[in-house]
Amino acid sequence: MEKSNFVDQIRIFCRSGHGGAGSKHFMRTKFNPMAGPDGGDGGRGGHIILRGNKNLWTLLHLRYYKNVLAENGESGSGNNCTGRSGKDIIIEVPLGTVARDEETEELEAEILEDGQEIVWIRGGRGGLGNAKFATATNQAPEHSQPGEPGEEAWKVLELKVLADVGLVGFPNAGKSTLLSVITAAKPKIADYAFTTIVPQLGMVAYRDSQSFCVADLPGIIEGAAEGRGLGHRFLRHIERNPVLLFVLPADSNDHMKEFQILVNELEQYNPELLHKQFVIAVSKSDLLDDELKAAISKELPQNIPHVFISSATNMGLSELKDMLWRALNEENHN
Repeated sequence: MEKSNFVDQIRIFCRSGHGGAGSKHFMRTKFNPMAGPDGGDGGRGGHIILRGNKNLWTLLHLRYYKNVLAENGESGSGNNCTGRSGKDIIIEVPLGTVARDEETEELEAEILEDGQEIVWIRGGRGGLGNAKFATATNQAPEHSQPGEPGEEAWKVLELKVLADVGLVGFPNAGKSTLLSVITAAKPKIADYAFTTIVPQLGMVAYRDSQSFCVADLPGIIEGAAEGRGLGHRFLRHIERNPVLLFVLPADSNDHMKEFQILVNELEQYNPELLHKQFVIAVSKSDLLDDELKAAISKELPQNIPHVFISSATNMGLSELKDMLWRALNEENHN
C-alpha cells in the first residue's frame, strides 16, 4: 500500500474562469424612456488557488483530480448591477509543493508554510458595462466590453519533502534502520536494494523538548543524476534538506570512494547541493575494533564531521544527534 500511497508528482489540466461580459443597457423610466446607460460590469472568473496544508504529506488526494475548471464570472445587467464573480477553486497541497507549467517548465508557485495561499492561475477580468463609457460628449454609449478569457494549460505539481536532515546513501546502507531507532517512524526494512522507494519522515526528540525532522530518502546509485535507479525522483527531495547525513556502512570496501560517488551524483544533479552541511555516519560499526575505526577515520574527508554508529546497539547515536543539531544551528545562523 505504501508504495502507491506516496505520490510526489502529478499532472493536471487547469482552466481559470472566464470573466463575465459587461452589460449594454439603458435605463428606462416612466417619464424618460432613454434615461442613460446603466449597464453593469461583468464578474471576474474564478481563480485557481494553492493552499499549504501541514497535515498532508503526499499529492495522493489529487491523483484522480485531472481537470480543474474554475467557474466563469456572470455577465453584468441593467441598473448598474455587477455580475457575480466565479467561485475560486482552492487546491490544498503539502508543504514543499512547487507548481510548474508543463510546456515551459517555468516555476510558478512554491508552498512552504501552513495556510499560505497563492493565486496560481488568475481568472479573467469582467468586462465593463456601457455605463462606464459615458462621457460628456457621448452620453449614450452603445458598447460594453466582453470579459477576458481565463487561462488554460497543463500544469505539474511536484512535492519536495521538507525535512531538516536528509539521509543519503547507497541502498542497504542502514538508513531505514537508523531512522527507526532515532525516531518513531516505522519504515519498511529488509536486506535488499530499494526497500525504501518513497521518502520516510521521522521526528528526532532532542534535549530540552526540542526536535528536528529526518527524512530517509530512497537509496542513490551511480547514474541517479541521469535517471538510473530511482533517479531524479530521489534527488528532488534532497534539495530541501539543509543538512545531509551520508550513511556509509562499516563493511564497505572503500568508504572514501563510496562517499565521492554520492557527492558526485548530487553535484551532477544540482551543484548547489554541495553548499549544504554534510555529516558522515559510519553504520554497522559494532563490527569494528578501534584499529579499524582509526583506519576508516583517516580515509574520510577531514573537513566533514563523522561518527561511528550502530543502530543495533545504539552506539554513537547520542553523539550523532548532537552533531546534527550543531550542523542545523550553524545552518540557521548562516
